[in-house]
Amino acid sequence: MNSKRTVVISSEFASFVGRGPCDPGALPDDALILGFGDIGEPAVMMLGKADLTDQAIDHLVVLAIGRAECLRLFAILPKAEGRWFLPADLRGLGRALVAVEGDSAASTMLRTARSMELLCQLFAALQAGRMVEVGGATTLNEQDITRVAAAHQIVNECWHEKLTVGIVARRCGLSKAKLTHGFRQLYQCTVPEAISARRLEQAKQLLAQSDLPISSIGYRCGYLSNASFTRAFARRFGMAPTEMRRLEMTP
Repeated sequence: MNSKRTVVISSEFASFVGRGPCDPGALPDDALILGFGDIGEPAVMMLGKADLTDQAIDHLVVLAIGRAECLRLFAILPKAEGRWFLPADLRGLGRALVAVEGDSAASTMLRTARSMELLCQLFAALQAGRMVEVGGATTLNEQDITRVAAAHQIVNECWHEKLTVGIVARRCGLSKAKLTHGFRQLYQCTVPEAISARRLEQAKQLLAQSDLPISSIGYRCGYLSNASFTRAFARRFGMAPTEMRRLEMTP
């Protein structure tokens, strides 16, 4: 089996283009590795070194950058084992990189330039929130993916409001049925489950960072009774709020 073309851009950055395994000897130290599927498929995912001769075979483009260099240039590190849907412009950059033919000096230079552009634009999209993290495949088109991502952002930012599926659907421009279907595909949960999870995470934070009464924390996080708050909290975290606060206060 042929290996991918290796493009060593610096001691901290290399790309691998084409079919086959990557050359592990060209990896930067402590590399962060990103694999672009078949380019036609709108997904990019984090890879581990063990994937380089296995899963990476199916990726037409693999980018590897040292983590320290990644932080220096972009000030962020993508989530380990994450997977994101790519905007159309990034898929176009990936296809342009794969389309470079030959091994002449000019071809190598063009492959290098397009690898650098793809890396920079990828992190710009991550920083701008244009990358939708998902855990599975989807039948949604790109416009609907963007709208479901907007719904997820609404949940994250407006969790303290009286949100319903209908309210979130109207705000992001989807029908309730399409929002429900898309939310399950992209986030493996329902909209109410996401709202509940966000509220309970906020409650957990308040338990650790404030001395508010537990009943007040539950009310602030959208629960009308202490009993319903305690039940929901225990289901999510495996213990009652009183027990978690006690553990937080234990030296």
